[in-house]
Amino acid sequence: MPITLESLPVELVTSILEELDLASLVVISCLSRRLHSIASDRALNPWRAPILRNLHSGVYESSLKHLSVRTTVPRQNWIEIISRAQPRFLLFEATLPNMKEADWHECFKRRFLPGWQKWKRDLSWHETFKRLLFRVWHRSMINCTSDESWTKYIVLNKNGTANELEASSRNFNPLAIFNNLKLQSNLAHLETHIRLVVQLADVRILALGVLNNPRGVFTVNRNARAFLHPPGIEMISDNATIGGSSGSAGGKAKSSYPYERLTRPLPALSHAEYPFYTPGGGDKRWLISDNLEEEGRQWVGGLMLTAQITSNQTSMPWGDGPFLQDLDLVVGFGRSQYASFTLADLDCIAPWMKDLVTKRIDGPGLGN
Repeated sequence: MPITLESLPVELVTSILEELDLASLVVISCLSRRLHSIASDRALNPWRAPILRNLHSGVYESSLKHLSVRTTVPRQNWIEIISRAQPRFLLFEATLPNMKEADWHECFKRRFLPGWQKWKRDLSWHETFKRLLFRVWHRSMINCTSDESWTKYIVLNKNGTANELEASSRNFNPLAIFNNLKLQSNLAHLETHIRLVVQLADVRILALGVLNNPRGVFTVNRNARAFLHPPGIEMISDNATIGGSSGSAGGKAKSSYPYERLTRPLPALSHAEYPFYTPGGGDKRWLISDNLEEEGRQWVGGLMLTAQITSNQTSMPWGDGPFLQDLDLVVGFGRSQYASFTLADLDCIAPWMKDLVTKRIDGPGLGN
């Protein structure tokens, strides 16, 4: 008996359809009742693979723009698209579908930091999402701070506390702010080191600190290391990590720490396994040479955490320094706009820090 497409199991047909581009899949889904049924099935969903290929590459097929008008495309795919796609594409090119409020809420949680929920007020999740998306795109294009006069940031102190501070958005410069913090801690003579912690759809979280070989333990900031390198997770090669729980992805389970991959908000492809190490070159939290991490130096003084709004220019190397490290992260085109990063965002990005931070302080001071 000859083998035909109609005789193949639906799972195999789905795997074949997943290899097609979107334009071809649109045509194939209309060729027969069986193919139409497979393409429309929410469980099989052969659309997800080509959609993700578009989103990860950053170059979108023209068929993606109006995919929402296709009845064969399951609606859950649009949660993925709206959570990951470029703001300009969603705002000005794509035809967005009608979705339930619960779906827009899910898109909000997958795309934005939890501290940004302050913008909801009495609006629907649909309107809140679109307003925030336009705000992010607008802020990434021009130096406009009319909607957020003050930008919040976090400082992890060497005594175990965390301060939520703020500065004028119009003049917000993390390097200048951190230089002032260094001066207060008698560390002005030491170089500032900047690390990319995790990249999200619209912002990337940066950490500014000081590395040194201290003579004693009193200046060492143990929470700085715990934030950048979660206890129990290590990079052992360019494509493996150890640590995490038995159900985690990204490496073998070798620790009792209950780590889970970050899903709300969703990290970019370069940090897809966060907080585990993500191979590929974008995750540079571990800098190892001659089997020594950070050349044997330790983080001293305070560690400043801020959220930088990203654009197409942000990922382009700048200057002669190392890519995605230190000044390359804050100097150059597309690196001058920042958004608030709050204690709620810290809990979301690094939930293991909840037990390590001894006191949370709103504003400057020791919280007495």
